[in-house]
This record gives sequence, C-alpha cells and structure tokens, in this order.
Amino acid sequence: MSHVESFFRQVGEIAQKIDHGKIDKLAHELKAVRERGGRLFLLGVGGSAGNCGHAVNDFRKLCGIEAYAPTDNVSELTARTNDEGFDTIFSEWLKVSRIGDKDAILVFSVGGGDAERKVSVNLMRAIDAAKAKKARVFGIVGRDSGYTAKNGDLVVVIPQVDAALITPHSEAFQAVVWHCLVSHPALQVMKTKW
Repeated sequence: MSHVESFFRQVGEIAQKIDHGKIDKLAHELKAVRERGGRLFLLGVGGSAGNCGHAVNDFRKLCGIEAYAPTDNVSELTARTNDEGFDTIFSEWLKVSRIGDKDAILVFSVGGGDAERKVSVNLMRAIDAAKAKKARVFGIVGRDSGYTAKNGDLVVVIPQVDAALITPHSEAFQAVVWHCLVSHPALQVMKTKW
C-alpha cells in the first residue's frame, strides 16, 4: 500500500473512532459560552496556532461567539516572548484580557503539554490561569496523556492510529472537528456562502 493510500485509510479510521458524542457535547458547551456572554480564547503553537486563527474567524462569523487567538497578535506575542519568555505568553495574555467565569479557552495541540518533558509549558500555564478564574477549559488534542487531556473540562482526543503520523493527523482533525462544530445546528447562526 502506498503512503497516500495508507494515510487516507487512517483518516477514515480516525473519523470512525473519534468520540462523536464528545464533539456534540462540546458544541453545546460552546453554545452555553455564547449564551452567557462569554468569550472564547483559542490557544495553540506551531501548526495548531495557524488553525486557531482560522477557527477564530469561523466561531465569530458563523456562530456569533466573541473569539480571539493570542497568536494573531504577532507584535504582542514576540514582545512577551522576548521580554518574559515563551512559557507565559498565553497566561499573561489571558490575564490582561481579564478572563473570567463566563469565558472558555479552546486548546489546539498535538501533545497537549507535558510538564516532565517541558513541552508546551505555555499551554499548561494558560490552562492553570483559566481554571484559577473558573473559565471552562476545552481542547482538541492528539494525546490522552497530555496536560490538556488530563486537566481540561471537555477535551476531544484524536485517536492515534499511527504513532509516526500523530502530528499531521492531529492538526488535520483539529480542522475537521472545529468545522463540525461551526456547522452544528446548536451553534451555527450564519450559513456559509457555499
């Protein structure tokens, strides 16, 4: 079997194995954020950061949720990294945004953070900051062993079908899941043009 055939066979396998009920529950949780006048902060690094920017557009435009991604503000992101270090870029951003109990964060990540390996410490600190202010913590991640999956209120884990391809499958399915959410009847308030 070629790489392409194998890759797309795995995509089908992931689509079958992913927890559909959890995704549906996340749609209703996000609706509740909107109904209570809360904001949604999307957090991710690397390819997941790119996904956050796109998802912010969809949650705002299609679902009427006030949403933000700190990574869309390159000036603040690089200033914080330069002056304070990479580990606090999200937690300090949330602090200035006065995150509160009406709000939620949505973490897009492959691993979800790992304190022992010191990977995605910025996401872990943001989760702690959100929880300290009673904000809801959601996630779409590729590992059930990471900090997000263990500490989030509702986290969709992308099923791992090939350890060598966890990053591309996780980042691709972040997009599949958020597009499912923004087209969900409980959330969508504006139809897409096509």
